[in-house]
Amino acid sequence: MQFYLDDDRELQRSSTRELLEKESALPESRATMEETPEGYSKSLYAKLGELGYPGLLLSDEEGGMGAVAFAAVLQEMGRVALPGPFLDLALAVHVLSGCTGERAAHWLGRARAAEALVVLARSEDPTRSDAGTPAVRFENGRVRGTKTFVPFGAHAEALLVETLDGLALVEQPGSGWNAVDLTTLDHSQRFAEISFDEPAVLVADADRSAELLDDADRLGALGASALLLGLMERALEMTVSYTSERQAFGVPIGSFQALQHRCADMLLQVESARSAVYRAAWTEEHEPEEAPYLVSVAKAWAGPAARAVCGQAIQLHGGVGFTWEYDPHIFLKRAKTLEQFHGSTRSQLEAALTSAPGLDV
Repeated sequence: MQFYLDDDRELQRSSTRELLEKESALPESRATMEETPEGYSKSLYAKLGELGYPGLLLSDEEGGMGAVAFAAVLQEMGRVALPGPFLDLALAVHVLSGCTGERAAHWLGRARAAEALVVLARSEDPTRSDAGTPAVRFENGRVRGTKTFVPFGAHAEALLVETLDGLALVEQPGSGWNAVDLTTLDHSQRFAEISFDEPAVLVADADRSAELLDDADRLGALGASALLLGLMERALEMTVSYTSERQAFGVPIGSFQALQHRCADMLLQVESARSAVYRAAWTEEHEPEEAPYLVSVAKAWAGPAARAVCGQAIQLHGGVGFTWEYDPHIFLKRAKTLEQFHGSTRSQLEAALTSAPGLDV
């Protein structure tokens, strides 16, 4: 499927690429993700906040731009393997916009401007990344329990904690969270296990929380799919450039037919993902009843496709592809992380089969 952005969204995409290539090129952002505790550039996120990026998923009346623009921006962020919690922040802003109360409104304003980091805390099972039925409770104005795989949780100023009783807003105590950093493959991301016995405000009851988190699951899967598309698109470009320059037997290795076939297979994976991602994004705006199925299809395809493309990029870079100094490993690690989060490939395949039109499962 050929899909073209309209003028406004194309301008958003191109301006995002220009900004990220200037402010978050890999040589600079690698030092940030590898050496700083927080793992991302707070100054860059402040600029993103000034430009309204965290509010992309809000309604038109609130200044949002819709799912297609969201996908286009996340694709560009994938191209530079942008470190940090942008997707998680955007999802928290979207969820906060559907919550009630003064504290929710306060943190919505701060998160939307990227003045504070707010993320969702959902998973409780350390053996799986998909969120399950919560055991954490909200009782007597406090949240008690433990959440794991909280994205950038140790550095967040507030958390939206899924509890059995609804969605609770927990502000970071003065002494900081009781957080344990989790060791992960992808050094551009940070995850923490956080134990709670903290004052909190219930900002959505159980029924409303379920609605908001269903939306967050779907939009998170769409955003992760767009990130994966950007990762594999850039990995392919790096590979074609390298094989066009690297010589063997006096000719570029890209002239060898066997390598051309592998690059062609990579291109097929990229373009198939592009069609799936933008079809899902368009449906989110225009045919929302079909969005759950098509978003699941996009995420179920993009995860394994990005892993395959980024893995091939390392192979086709030869021996240097395995070294820390070269960039391909960053793309592969990010792809493998995104494949597991925002709906693992297995869970998205199951969801796609369950919701497939005309298929009685």
